Amino acid sequence: MYNSRLVGLTVNSLFLLETQFLRVLDCFDRVVKYLWIHVKILINFTAWFQVGLFSGVTLIVGTMIGSGIFVSAGSLLANAGSPGLCLVLWGVCGVYSLLGNLNNLKLNSNYIITGEYIYFLEAFGPTHKFFGPILAFIFAWVTVFLINPSSVAILSLSFAKYFSSPILTAVNFCPDDYLTYVLDRLLATICAITFVNCYSVKGATHVQNIFTVGKLMAIAIIIGGGLYYLGLGYTENLEIGFEGSASSFGQIATAFYGGLWAYSGWNNLNFITEELKNPYRNLPLAIIIALPLTTICYVLINVSYLTVLTPQQIISSDVVAVDWGDAVLGSASFLIPLGVVISVIGTTNGTLFAAGRISHVVGREGQSPDFLSYIHFERKTPIAPILLTSLLGILMIIPGDIASLIDFFGFAISIFYCAAMVALIVMRFTKKDEHRPIKVPIIIPVIVMVVSAILVVAPIAAAPQVQYFYVLLFISAGLIFYIPFVYYKKSLPGISFITIFFQKLFQIVPTSHDFEEK
Repeated sequence: MYNSRLVGLTVNSLFLLETQFLRVLDCFDRVVKYLWIHVKILINFTAWFQVGLFSGVTLIVGTMIGSGIFVSAGSLLANAGSPGLCLVLWGVCGVYSLLGNLNNLKLNSNYIITGEYIYFLEAFGPTHKFFGPILAFIFAWVTVFLINPSSVAILSLSFAKYFSSPILTAVNFCPDDYLTYVLDRLLATICAITFVNCYSVKGATHVQNIFTVGKLMAIAIIIGGGLYYLGLGYTENLEIGFEGSASSFGQIATAFYGGLWAYSGWNNLNFITEELKNPYRNLPLAIIIALPLTTICYVLINVSYLTVLTPQQIISSDVVAVDWGDAVLGSASFLIPLGVVISVIGTTNGTLFAAGRISHVVGREGQSPDFLSYIHFERKTPIAPILLTSLLGILMIIPGDIASLIDFFGFAISIFYCAAMVALIVMRFTKKDEHRPIKVPIIIPVIVMVVSAILVVAPIAAAPQVQYFYVLLFISAGLIFYIPFVYYKKSLPGISFITIFFQKLFQIVPTSHDFEEK
């Protein structure tokens, strides 16, 4: 009896021991798998450089040559007052963008990390515990919630105008104002490239490459047609010259806003520096190739418009490129709105591609919710910030119109162009002993700073608009969030649950930077 009971206890003990041992093995297996998964994440994320020189050039050209040259031409000409000053301003905007990007190039040579945000942190962050990081946060706040969504809204509305106009004309249908409003907003909402950007970095860059080639072909048609008519002697509108040119700084600055919108993608490559192959070589080359190419295209396109259309026709037209195509191409005029739609889609793609990256870095720096810094486990794309930009852009589409959104965008972006130049000048003295692979004469950032300051002050002094007040109010509102959530590092109730929810929903994880910090 005793022996049988002992044997039973022994068997039971061995069975329990075996069970516990198997559980330990199972736990060990899970731990190994978990560690291996995260080792693969670290390996993949440290090799997260997938944008080459050609893709860098096409990203800059593709983002700049979008709706701007097709929707800003009329407003810029109206504010300039004459064809001569209009062409000069298109060229000056190009030079301004090139100088600004040369300054960014100098900054990027020291900080191969995302854009103006890091410049503000480096320049002002160490100066004061409270006030130092404020400018970086305000820049991120305005860029993520205002500038990038307004950019997407303008592009989407431009897409709607150029997509619907030739179709409605072809079927001889003239909708009333309300139906036109609803149709434009519906089409603008459909104009989303979010899926491609969320799907993969390579997918987004491939779309960008293809659409850039497509839009350059459409632009070549406009430039070629304009040069042909110029050769035939159609110079009547160009001969007006500078007659009637604007003389006030306010008008010229407002005209400049249209040019700034058209050139607004000039710094987008800085936002994806971390994904750029061999950035010390490819970043300057991409800038030097893309900006002069874009400036030449813009000036020649406006010359082409003026060879065929009168200044008044250009000013009054919502779809100036379509009007040009109707006058020049006849039955083949459908090629122009097709080219513009391709152009706008490519630019929207490039804008979302870059917009997701600034949100990603701000989240990684702890100045926004953590999940905005997370990227997809397999595709390595920052899904959450891209979707956020798209959603806010759609909300701006509903009440907005292109002209007011362009003024809104131009005023906001000029503030931070000026601040970025101040940051560069400050670091020129506070970090003068640092090695600088690329050097820029200090007069260049001073010029860009002064011009940017004029672009901010002159329109307010000459013709204040409600859009400017909204921008300043939004900047001030950022301080409400900065004090508790950034300076005092308070967390919103339930933010952990929200982060986990979005991680599961979008299959996003922290990057290698987050692992290293933790």
